[in-house]
Amino acid sequence: MKDDDNSAIQRLISRRRFVQMAAAGTAITAIGGVLYVASSDDLTAAAQKQKLPDGRPRLPPGQRVIEALKPMGGTEGDPSPAAFQLRVHGEVEAARTFDFDDLLDMPQVERAHDVHCVTGWSCLDPVWTGVQVKYLAEQVGLKSSARFVVFEAAHGYTANVPLEEALKPNVLIAHRLDGDPLEHWHGGPARAVVPDLYFWKSSKWITGIKFVEFDEPGYWEVRGYHNYADPWQEQRYS
Repeated sequence: MKDDDNSAIQRLISRRRFVQMAAAGTAITAIGGVLYVASSDDLTAAAQKQKLPDGRPRLPPGQRVIEALKPMGGTEGDPSPAAFQLRVHGEVEAARTFDFDDLLDMPQVERAHDVHCVTGWSCLDPVWTGVQVKYLAEQVGLKSSARFVVFEAAHGYTANVPLEEALKPNVLIAHRLDGDPLEHWHGGPARAVVPDLYFWKSSKWITGIKFVEFDEPGYWEVRGYHNYADPWQEQRYS
C-alpha cells in the first residue's frame, strides 16, 4: 500500500485514541481549540483506498474498521503463564510440550497484522509478538503426511487450517499485543493469530497444535461456518 495512504489511516486511528484518552479522564489540550473525532466511517473509507502488496484490497468486502480489537467471548482458559502448556503433536517425528518460558526463549517475531472478524469488523495494524507456527513445526520434525493443522484451545475448542496457511510467516502463537502482555479476554497468556483468515480461526487460550493428514473441522465449522474462511471471498458460512 502507498505510504501516504497508510499515514492517513494512522492519523485517523491516532485521533480516535486521543479522544478515548480524553473520555478516560486523561489531561489533554486541544491544539488550536479544534478536536476532530475520526468515526468508523472515516477509518473504513481510508482503508478502502489501500491495497495489500499482493494486489488485494486491504479491507475485505463487507467489513467496517473499528479502532480497537474487540474481545469476542468464548470459554476462557487459565490466564496464568505459569500454567501454560502448548503441546505440538500429530504427524510429527517427536511431539513436544512447551511451557511459557520455552515460548519466550524462542525467536520472537513482532508484526502488525490486520484482523478481520466474521461479524463484519476489522481492526487495522494491531502489533502481535510471538513465535511463528512454522518455527514450532521445525522443532518437532513435521512429517510429509501432514496436510492440515488443528489449533486446540481450552475446553475442547478447535479451529482447522490448511497446512500451507498455518506455515505462512505471518501466522503466530502470540503472547503480546501492541507491546503489552496479551490480556486474558483476548486469549492470554497466548493465542494463535492467522491474519489471512476470519478471526475465529485464531484460537484463543491455545493449548495445542496438532498436525493431521486429514481435515478435522473445528468448533465453528461443524456448526455451519465456512471450512476455509477467506475474508476476501466472504467465506462466512458453508
